[in-house]
Amino acid sequence: MIQKGYTLIELLVGISIIAIIFGVGFVSYREFSRRQSLTGVTKQLVGDLRLAQQLALTGQKPESGLCTTLIGYTVSRTSTTTYDLIANCSNANYIIKTINMPVNTTISAGSVTFKVLGQGTNLTSPLTYTVTNTSASTSGIVTIGIGGDIK
Repeated sequence: MIQKGYTLIELLVGISIIAIIFGVGFVSYREFSRRQSLTGVTKQLVGDLRLAQQLALTGQKPESGLCTTLIGYTVSRTSTTTYDLIANCSNANYIIKTINMPVNTTISAGSVTFKVLGQGTNLTSPLTYTVTNTSASTSGIVTIGIGGDIK
């Protein structure tokens, strides 16, 4: 009588191959997820910069109604993990929103003001924001030119 089945060696080889494939796939997925997170944060920064630029171009005052004369809108880093969108008025500055970076993500120092009605920015040389994912050691770069072009 012949017995059918797998030997212990065959089972161990099969399980080992599956474990290796799973391990490689998991590491690749984790790196992909980190890159996507960094890309999303960088796109959010670009979106907030373009929002500030648009609000300044149109001369739209903040909803508080307390702004007498609008000077412009500023995007300013307040810490390594936060930045603010600020309306600059002649009588005071009003924080429109504060953005907190995700865990393990930092932003480099910098501040840019978009002046009202297409008067450009306060920059004398291009400004570069660097968004870094500290756990994956990857970075995204956003550059604002003197005229307000965002790349």
